[in-house]
Amino acid sequence: MASQTALDLSDAHTLQPGLDGKRIVVTGGTTGIGRAIAILLASEGAQVFICGRDEQHLADALDRINQVGKGDGVAVDLARPEGMRRFWSAADASLGGALDVAVINAAVPAETPMDVNEEELRYQLETDLVAYVIASREAARRMTKGGDIVLIGSMSAVSRNKGSSVYVAAKSGVQGFAASFREEMAPRNIKVGLIEPGLTGADFQYPEYSDEEQRAAIHAEKMLRAEDIAAATHFMLTQPRRTAVSLMQVEPRLES
Repeated sequence: MASQTALDLSDAHTLQPGLDGKRIVVTGGTTGIGRAIAILLASEGAQVFICGRDEQHLADALDRINQVGKGDGVAVDLARPEGMRRFWSAADASLGGALDVAVINAAVPAETPMDVNEEELRYQLETDLVAYVIASREAARRMTKGGDIVLIGSMSAVSRNKGSSVYVAAKSGVQGFAASFREEMAPRNIKVGLIEPGLTGADFQYPEYSDEEQRAAIHAEKMLRAEDIAAATHFMLTQPRRTAVSLMQVEPRLES
């Protein structure tokens, strides 16, 4: 039997840089989409630093992350200036003051301004928009050439459904910020990408969707798993430097 000639695959693939050894922060990395992203990136060899507001959620996420890779984190509230400063101070101590990737994800539910008081309204906007901008700035300050900033937005910026005008305002702001910041960072060889998930199963969906209802919707392919957004993030981060996947909209195949 003749020996098989080795295949020439030079034009069948493009260079896909790995994540091994990358220093990565994930805000809101203790639950839901952020947790799934942190676990996947850690499993690829990245050194991950996360944050969330709840100590127990942080401990649970770090336990899982360290089963598959290496991670650390801190419990802070990024809507508060002192929380933002504490997060970056702790991240610097853990990662050595430099950064390769930042996934900006921490968010809270928000509906209509008519149903909350002014303090609650300001808190929602501080978390869902202002903290995104500040965290992106702090990440860029720690990056040299070859960095990536991924913002996790929402399809709410596109659908703009009634009853969620505050969240729509925040995520529309994230959408506009990502487009402009991308151009500002491009000359520094720092990519800025935006991922806008559709309906995704997470504690973020309580109380509208219970655990059982989320499982049923995912099984019916009317809701995404958080791991689906993690896979999209991984794809965005493993493209050649010449390639900028600037926007990904990831939706359930069927309408909910």
